[in-house]
Amino acid sequence: MGMKLKEIRDLIRLVDKTEIQEVEIEHEGTKLRLKKAVQEPGSAMQPIVQPPPQVASQVTWAPSQANDTPQQVEAPTPPATTQKEEDEQDLHQIVAPMVGTFYRAPAPDADPYVQEGDQVEESTVVCIIEAMKLMNEIEAEVKGTIVKILVENGQLVEYGQPLFLVKTT
Repeated sequence: MGMKLKEIRDLIRLVDKTEIQEVEIEHEGTKLRLKKAVQEPGSAMQPIVQPPPQVASQVTWAPSQANDTPQQVEAPTPPATTQKEEDEQDLHQIVAPMVGTFYRAPAPDADPYVQEGDQVEESTVVCIIEAMKLMNEIEAEVKGTIVKILVENGQLVEYGQPLFLVKTT
């Protein structure tokens, strides 16, 4: 069924009393993401509850003094894809296998492992992700051409985040 409104309110109050800035919870097909924002004193957080993918609406609410009743809101229609987006959908994504810091080169003064337009093999090292003081070399895992580098050197990356787009050969 998902989370009950009382459970969501309790979570909001609990997160509001802590130093936690953002939390994401998935429970029985309902995804809840709470994120603290810079706000005026006395205002509450604004959670967004996302239903399972097969449901085309989302429940949201804004802080109010008298009423915390959820309001049903239709999910926005995704914009039409452009030719560039369709081309990118045909490309292979090299994704981050872990959370960490993305580095394009083995050392600050070294050349990057790959540039846009470079040919790569399955075993070609394309970057390093530093996680817990360990440098993890990330390989292309496909044969092709680097079309686009999607993250900046030194940027924190999440698990599964696309790093490179590769036109496979």
